[in-house]
Amino acid sequence: MQLDIFENLNPDSLLEGLNPQQRAAVVHRGRALLIVAGAGSGKTRVLTHRIAHMLHSKEVWPSQVLAITFTNKAAAEMRERIENLIGPSGQGMWIKTFHSACLQILRREAQRLGHDANFTVYDTQDTRALLRRLLREAGAEDADIKPQQAAAIISNAKNELKDAEDFARNADRSNPKERIVSEVYLAYTNELKRNNAFDFDDLIAETVHLLRAFPEVRARYQKRFRQVLVDEYQDTNHAQYALIREFTRPLPDEYAIYDDQTAEQLMPAELTVVGDSDQSIYAFRGADIRNITEFERDFPGAATILLEQNYRSTQNILSAANTVISQNPYRPAKNLWTDQGAGELISLFTGLDERNEAAFIVDKISELHGEGVAYRDIAVLYRTNALTPSLEAELKSQRVPYAVIGGLKFFERKEIKDALAYLSAISNGRNDEAVRRVINVPARGIGDKTELKLAQFARSQDVPFRHALLRAHELGLGPKLTASVLEFGELLNELDALTATDGPAEVLKLALERSGYRSILEASRDPQDEARVDNLDALLGQLFEWQAQNPEGTVADYLAEVTLSASADEIEDESGTISLMTLHTAKGLEYQVIFMIGLEQGTLPHVRSFDEPGGLQEERRLMYVGMTRARERLFLSHALQRTLFGNTASFMPSAFLSDIPAELLDAEGAERQPLTQSTGFQKRSSWQGAINTVAQVRDNKELSLEVGDKISHDAFGAGKVIGVTGNPPKQTAEVRFESGITKRLLVKMAPIQKH
Repeated sequence: MQLDIFENLNPDSLLEGLNPQQRAAVVHRGRALLIVAGAGSGKTRVLTHRIAHMLHSKEVWPSQVLAITFTNKAAAEMRERIENLIGPSGQGMWIKTFHSACLQILRREAQRLGHDANFTVYDTQDTRALLRRLLREAGAEDADIKPQQAAAIISNAKNELKDAEDFARNADRSNPKERIVSEVYLAYTNELKRNNAFDFDDLIAETVHLLRAFPEVRARYQKRFRQVLVDEYQDTNHAQYALIREFTRPLPDEYAIYDDQTAEQLMPAELTVVGDSDQSIYAFRGADIRNITEFERDFPGAATILLEQNYRSTQNILSAANTVISQNPYRPAKNLWTDQGAGELISLFTGLDERNEAAFIVDKISELHGEGVAYRDIAVLYRTNALTPSLEAELKSQRVPYAVIGGLKFFERKEIKDALAYLSAISNGRNDEAVRRVINVPARGIGDKTELKLAQFARSQDVPFRHALLRAHELGLGPKLTASVLEFGELLNELDALTATDGPAEVLKLALERSGYRSILEASRDPQDEARVDNLDALLGQLFEWQAQNPEGTVADYLAEVTLSASADEIEDESGTISLMTLHTAKGLEYQVIFMIGLEQGTLPHVRSFDEPGGLQEERRLMYVGMTRARERLFLSHALQRTLFGNTASFMPSAFLSDIPAELLDAEGAERQPLTQSTGFQKRSSWQGAINTVAQVRDNKELSLEVGDKISHDAFGAGKVIGVTGNPPKQTAEVRFESGITKRLLVKMAPIQKH
């Protein structure tokens, strides 16, 4: 049968405007092809033109093409581009995400796995609700296992293709948590089966199982899909890798497939993968960089084509990014370049502290906007959300519109709203809503029915809800519940009394400690709870700074300022809003102007990466991804000190900054000097000499300090240790310096020497 649907297409038109490497990637044919696509090198264009070229060359029908992406947005963009090239005749292609492709296969084959075709797919909330019940039935309260923790463990197991039996065989039965999770995993699997349901991870894992257990099914899909193309291959986890292998590995002889017209035996589908190991930043989600770095080993004879010409950024930005990523070992050589010219130098700003850094950034944004740069063309990137409060406060005060992408604005996050509700409940005894928000946060066994009884009692007695707490003994709630309500009411009264002698920051710090809110988050193994602790630390740091600037300010004053400044959120501008997002969220995006903030040792690279195998390499890739989001201007910044949880600590610049050649930088800001001096910006004539000290930072991982030890600090001079907590490598020390200032330092990171 002839494929004549593209007869009116000129094949040369599909190669027009492509550079030599892109053209080679479009026309290459073979069993396996790896397209190493550097940032901004036009990978989507290459993929779409490659598919169109195959169709025009009459090699495959549209229905024989399977193109897999990671997001629905990427799939829709690819489909639209191909249809723009070849018209609606290409609509029969499978251009889907991993999960949607597997869902369609499972709908057709569900009965082989003991499910009906109308099975339900459980979302995150469904999964957690079911696990909450199963954990309760398993008596997991004593083991302190939360539903989200169990869900994460089970998800990781499924992504490694370990079912409940595999997990149980390898579980440490002497460890209560592992034993309970293994039992719950088995019960969870049985419940899903009983309810004719799959969860999100099952969609891929069960499809892999299907293709492995039933070779005749695999043969049918291998005959169907003759071209398999995968985008963002560096982000695939083990289950996704295994799925691709099942579509492309040889079949047993008894299941060989044949061409319907020629009767010739068919080989498995040809495979094209596109990716960039330098942009592999999702190890925490299970992504395995080896899937791309070892592609040629997995597919012997595979061809590799390198796309190095960048169409996004200026050469100065690319040169800086190239030098940063070149320090990673064992990476395939790649050097991005552009013909768009050198462009502006990269701006590098040193702030005295986070407020100084935020002020510089917002001033620069206002300056750029005045020069005609639309707000929508500017983004601020950061390693963790905890870096945003000072920046958000400055953006609000200057009435610059912004939006937090991929997350809530700082003051909209649950833990921040909870913390502020505690403050409001303390300072305003008549704010019933604030008291009711935190009456069971953290959990005190005070449920909705008890809260309703208290509210009804308060109305009947014409007293505020908070006053009703102290009369709980009048409600007949039972001894345990009555004690819990009374204890909460007394806590609010005690904290309220402290407002007469302590500042708002100290009151909030004590509220988080005495309520147990902070300790429960700290004890959790959920990475989200770890981030919540960071956010609370950031809030306290900002509040301590506000208190220093407003020594007579009250809790009510602070809450009023936060509430009033929130009105800036409603500002809209015809040029859009500034985008704020984490570096992980920014992958795949681009902006005319990029600000990267918080570039300090312990933040980027993150302190947790220091002891993780491959952790520093992934952090360096994260830096590279952020830098290559910029088209025309790139601003890098760090602060000499930051205030977290009321403690001001000094930080060294990120070691990654020392990799950037001095001739590419325009540096300004504070000198590294005692921080009691002027906060005015200073032009730095030679930044490289200053940041070269990063390479000479002493390795303090084994250093242990005791009270009374004398030390010297690069910035603060001589000092004496007056307090220590913890042990190496997590030991912190409180040091009083001869200048009269006192600092709390993380020993393993601080630029200090013991004498």
